[in-house]
Amino acid sequence: MTQTPSGAYQSRGHRRASRAKRWTIVVASIAVLGLITGGVLDYLKIGPFSDKGEKVTFGQAPAGNGGQAGGNNGAQPAPDSKVLMPTGPTADFKNVDTLGDGTHIAVTTLEGKKSGFTGKVWVWAPKAYSDPKFANSGFPVMIALPGGPGFPDNYWMGTNLKLQSSITKWYNEGKSKPFLLAMPVLNPKNNGTYWDGSDIPGQPKMGTWLTDDVPDLMKANFRTIKSRDGWAFMGSSSGGFAGMKAVLKHPDRFKAAIASGPDIVPDSPLWKGHKQEMDANNPELLAKDLIAKGGPDVYLAFQYGTREDPITINGVKKFVATYGKGPVHTNVKVIEGGKHDAYTYVPSMGQGTPSPIEWISQQLSDPIPAS
Repeated sequence: MTQTPSGAYQSRGHRRASRAKRWTIVVASIAVLGLITGGVLDYLKIGPFSDKGEKVTFGQAPAGNGGQAGGNNGAQPAPDSKVLMPTGPTADFKNVDTLGDGTHIAVTTLEGKKSGFTGKVWVWAPKAYSDPKFANSGFPVMIALPGGPGFPDNYWMGTNLKLQSSITKWYNEGKSKPFLLAMPVLNPKNNGTYWDGSDIPGQPKMGTWLTDDVPDLMKANFRTIKSRDGWAFMGSSSGGFAGMKAVLKHPDRFKAAIASGPDIVPDSPLWKGHKQEMDANNPELLAKDLIAKGGPDVYLAFQYGTREDPITINGVKKFVATYGKGPVHTNVKVIEGGKHDAYTYVPSMGQGTPSPIEWISQQLSDPIPAS
């Protein structure tokens, strides 16, 4: 027997057991610390615990498969189906963020075949998109446009504004469609100039980029809906202007938009000397023309905060009073105490009866089975 520092006696066997117990505690503590550290690193998207930068296929074969398209199980719809299966070629999507429900925000660099502009587009598919019951269903698409420079990033791609998680929440509450999101850059550079989401003569064709190339990317990589019932925009500030203008300019392809704190008329200095082309991208004149033609019907949900610039508030009020008739359907959400920022706009999209997201969702299609 041996004496312990406390003066008590213990056998060698008991001492070995105690020592083994201490080592067990040490090993277990290290393991727990490792799990905690791994969780922290995963949360911070650091090191081997992060899936940032990994390939995301959204149910398709990965890029480099020769451009083959297909749904989650390769089934093809009937020729008269309302659903468009992915047409290919498959884009090279890389993961930017993974949400708590396992869905991914991914990014690719798109070479716009119709605009000639090359830029980044972030995409997201809701959890429902991978649900087996929707395996062969086409989904509605929402193109989300930022305000501010809109380059080199689209701020809707970040999880801080909670656009993606909010769409999931609203869908689960029965307020929203389970939108696929496309989040492209809005401008070709960040130099204090805005291109008004338009094809300004002599400039990068940002109008064609937003209304042709970005939708073509979504059609190439996702199960979508052929008709305009499956296509909408949302945006804030200059992005709100570009979204509502796109719907008014191409009502045969897009049906609805949420425009939060939008500009109402084009104001880029790049329009100088190009009045005719500027008028062709003026929402007021586009709405006037659509009313004269008698349709097709479009749906514009406006939001603005009571603390915004009076120019913004009065612009929305004037547009709705003058052009909110006939085929131009409007809905206005006034955000008490709201400011001109995305943190104000996102929660408000799901508030009210009906809320802006609910109002436009009522006009758009649910996921449609391919057969």
